[in-house]
Amino acid sequence: MARKASLSGFPEWLPAERAVEQHVLDTLRQVFELHGFANIETRAVETRAQLLRKGEIDKEVYGLSRLAAEDDKNDPNALALHFDLTVPFARYVVENAGHLAFPFRRYQMQKVWRGERPQDGRFREFTQADIDVVGDGTLPFSYDVELALTIADALSALPIGDFRLRVNNRKLAEGFYRGLGLDDPDAVLRAIDKLEKIGDEAVAKILVEEVGATREQADAALALAKIRTLDTSFVEQVRALGVTHELLDTGLDELSQVIDAASKRAPGKVMADLSIARGLDYYTGTVYETVLVGHESLGSICSGGRYESLASKGKKNYPGVGLSIGVTRLISRILAEEVVTASRSVPSVVYVTLATDESWHEAQDVASKLRERGVACEVAASAEKFGKQIKFADRRGIPFVWFTHADGTHEVKDIRSGEQVAADPQSWMPAAEDLKIAIS
Repeated sequence: MARKASLSGFPEWLPAERAVEQHVLDTLRQVFELHGFANIETRAVETRAQLLRKGEIDKEVYGLSRLAAEDDKNDPNALALHFDLTVPFARYVVENAGHLAFPFRRYQMQKVWRGERPQDGRFREFTQADIDVVGDGTLPFSYDVELALTIADALSALPIGDFRLRVNNRKLAEGFYRGLGLDDPDAVLRAIDKLEKIGDEAVAKILVEEVGATREQADAALALAKIRTLDTSFVEQVRALGVTHELLDTGLDELSQVIDAASKRAPGKVMADLSIARGLDYYTGTVYETVLVGHESLGSICSGGRYESLASKGKKNYPGVGLSIGVTRLISRILAEEVVTASRSVPSVVYVTLATDESWHEAQDVASKLRERGVACEVAASAEKFGKQIKFADRRGIPFVWFTHADGTHEVKDIRSGEQVAADPQSWMPAAEDLKIAIS
């Protein structure tokens, strides 16, 4: 960004930057609703017990209390700010199950707070945009396929350049490792997750010395992680490694369904990437990660997967599959790289000038007629020289200036080109591309 935030980790956008963020959110909202997802919003706070029920790191959670309150650090019912939207959504599903039609499709775009060290792409306060489908007892695998296609549509509609939605499957990975004779798949996954950071040999060393694999088993696990395809040819590549296991067969079938559909409906956007390990220790099937091509160092801008137990209550179980877009992470990078810009920093299209201070009400009448047709406008506060009023409009980034003459006629000037023409406040309209702030 062009400036340093005064409080690290809590970004604030300038108006033109906020316009870019708003465009991203509006686009995501439109695509999600076209795919039938209903919008919800959950409260910003949960009890600490709810937030930490799956063992998340408590040092990343911001507690919420009155300054004069007694220390309630060990009180499980004390309140804290949510650090993601999945935990609140799980609670929401359980509490409102009797009022929801399952499978329930939701999207949610809200701020979250996380107490981690601020760095490129990581913030303490940020916006996430989530979509999930949750079932009552069961959830057909076809939703795993549909979620990939929905996100591919959503990201393709944004001005972010090329991206890859990389997909793997927990069953595939676990089945392969067990077929090799490795009985601690989570430990193998943790080692494979370090592959991009430390390289093949270092990962092989961990697998041999810490996980107990032979060198042959380690090499086979690394060979699996090297497989990346944009079509279902990954199946033959996995089979060629000579490992067999029932769970591996299931994982290959599920991943094939995702990639086959994506290769037809979103060609080149969705990739089978068997190196994806992050999140596989808590997802139970499909797992997704998304990177911007050319900006891979930013990390995943959109990730998620399948939970066989997203939420539960008593004997009731609610499986789900979903993805979360790191909107603030995405915005920070596209602004810093000037990937996109806003055409102006204000929504106003027209600046209505004053010939005299007494003409203010007449100018407001002009503005009202323009607004009735959806033309955003502002009225000058005082009757300064027209040159000063034009300069003010230019400084604000307003493209058109309106003049009302003493004889009751009107003119409008495009201060970008200098063209000035007669205009009627009852019918004049700017070009369609000028009605809203353009993002390009």
